[in-house]
Amino acid sequence: MKTIKLVLILLVFTLNYAQAQNQTTSENNSLMKTYVIERIIPGAGDLTVEQLKGISQTSCSVLEEMGPKIEWQQSYVTGDKVYCVYKAENITLIEEHAKKGGFPANSISEVKTIISPATAKL
Repeated sequence: MKTIKLVLILLVFTLNYAQAQNQTTSENNSLMKTYVIERIIPGAGDLTVEQLKGISQTSCSVLEEMGPKIEWQQSYVTGDKVYCVYKAENITLIEEHAKKGGFPANSISEVKTIISPATAKL
């Protein structure tokens, strides 16, 4: 019985932790969601360090202008695509950032939950 209670407590803790990882509060205490953006950029994997630096600087400049309701977490560069992870209050801010920065935003998906290898051990 104690084992079942412990498993249930761990399950609730893990689900709450995953949900908390998906949501953070900005300076104005508004709820921010996590988004994954797919950007189709032919030859992205062949961009030089300087080119990637320039793209990053442009993104950061636009973000600074837009304020604390949107944050860039990180991006993954593949052959012809870049997958970006952002925190934002809403999808409109993601679209606005892409437009202002001149970046494609071919697909924008809100992250609903996070799982990992630890999830398999619950």
